Amino acid sequence: MTRIRRPSAQTTAVVLALAEEPTAWRYGYELCQQLGLKPGSLYPILVRLADRGLLETTWDTDVPAGRPPRHLYRLTGSGRALATELAAAAAAAASTGAAAIRRSGPQERWQGA
Repeated sequence: MTRIRRPSAQTTAVVLALAEEPTAWRYGYELCQQLGLKPGSLYPILVRLADRGLLETTWDTDVPAGRPPRHLYRLTGSGRALATELAAAAAAAASTGAAAIRRSGPQERWQGA
């Protein structure tokens, strides 16, 4: 039986960033800059997502002289479906948290702090 785990916050951020323009190819370095993740965190996430069929990868074919080719990434159909699920879950969590804060008074929220 396969165990299904929720993606980490970093993985969720990567998937949602790629979902902003789901058909566009993105560089890992560009994602590092956008998300504030270190390459040592980002690239293993990209490899796992690709291994699970959630990302397509290719090599950059338009390479200027003197620069090595780079990998490009974009979501597959399954990856876009995951992004939709993650965005819906994040929106639901945000609205549930906001509703809980509205229901409780300030004293209740700060009791025991």
